[in-house]
Amino acid sequence: MKKFTIVLVLFSIAFSSVEGQSGSNNWQSLFNGKDLSGWKQLNGKAHYKAENNEIVGTTVFNQPNSFLVTEKDYGDFILELDLRMDSMMNSGIQIRSESKADYNNGRVHGYQVEVDPSPRAWSGGLYDEARRGWLYPMEFNRGAMHAYKHGQWNRYRIECIGSTIRTFINGVPMAHVIDDMTPKGFIALQVHSINKPEDAGRTIRWKNIRIQTRNLKPLPYDTAFVVNLLPNNISAQEKKNGVQLLWDGKSNKGWRGVYKQQFPTQGWGMKDGLLSVKDSEGRRGGDIVTAKRYGAFVLQFQFKLTDTANSGVKYFVDETKNNGAVGLEYQVLDDARHPDAKMGANGNRTTASLYDLIAAQKPNATMKKIGEWNHGMIVVRPDNRVEHWLNGYKVLDYVRVSPSFKDYISKSKYQKIENFGLGADGHILLQDHSDQVYFRNIKIRELR
Repeated sequence: MKKFTIVLVLFSIAFSSVEGQSGSNNWQSLFNGKDLSGWKQLNGKAHYKAENNEIVGTTVFNQPNSFLVTEKDYGDFILELDLRMDSMMNSGIQIRSESKADYNNGRVHGYQVEVDPSPRAWSGGLYDEARRGWLYPMEFNRGAMHAYKHGQWNRYRIECIGSTIRTFINGVPMAHVIDDMTPKGFIALQVHSINKPEDAGRTIRWKNIRIQTRNLKPLPYDTAFVVNLLPNNISAQEKKNGVQLLWDGKSNKGWRGVYKQQFPTQGWGMKDGLLSVKDSEGRRGGDIVTAKRYGAFVLQFQFKLTDTANSGVKYFVDETKNNGAVGLEYQVLDDARHPDAKMGANGNRTTASLYDLIAAQKPNATMKKIGEWNHGMIVVRPDNRVEHWLNGYKVLDYVRVSPSFKDYISKSKYQKIENFGLGADGHILLQDHSDQVYFRNIKIRELR
């Protein structure tokens, strides 16, 4: 018995040692609780100080965004910290960020985990500071939008492992982004600029700032929506959520020409993970459709426009009608320069609109510049509720079989098409409108 007890004790010590190497002993503090050693300030001149084991940031009028930056860069890591704001000021946590003399005069730029106590409630979302803008607005994960508790200490957890960035607030999964633009950079605590003198003196506090950089163990996968910016890639959590590639990034598998059995023999170039409306010789191939029909689904796609370009993504496409391959259309258009944007009624032919039926209500700067990638999404629920999304914003919604929907049709170019858009399912179509448009990351999740 004595020998067994000794062996058991030794085993327990060994197990505790292994557990410590991958567990609690692997945490390193980024703040000593006394001063700002290991940190430096960049850009604005907001006030930072160490006080009562906390870092306190205070707003200063007429200053740009200020950042307290780690002197060390970090690639793969898990970061945890507590923060509290007693006002409605905006803030954020920079990760894998940079400041370079040749980029915007040293402006801090890179991934930012949002701190947003305003009614918008986008805390935990992922923003690309001074670069691409919003990558993951919390509209993508509305059920988590109130995890942040105003006026209280909030526990943030940020996992950066490979190309995966996940955020958590108070244990709730928030944003999930797959992106490889910046694999390494500093961590920073932001004090946002203020526009009014009376907002000077507002504070944000951080404490218990710790990081792991080895033996990283991410939290289990969950059901949060994933924004995957890697071309034509499906991540592990997307697979778990039932997302599939609708275009594999290299072949015409699963697609054919409209009213045809085969894929067009010309047009529709496929190169470097891009699906282009025209091929390398500038030839057209006509519209293409999925071989399969779809009813309820979440369809995602990225599109990039060229000057004055026009295209569209149609759904519930019916090839049996005499009016051509008609279907409900998510408009894809150069709103500024293509004349179709000014036709129709009240802007219902602009990008992300339900073409010729319902105009998209796009916030300012929702559209990316010509030559940049936009993220489109169409959600069709089993109860016939439909949503159009553009770059993280829901820009319209309607009920497909409702009286108001039928009223829209009665005033449109589709008024003479019997049961337009009312089928139980249909093909998804990419439109060849003779202009060069690029697509990638075409994905679908069927809803039951």
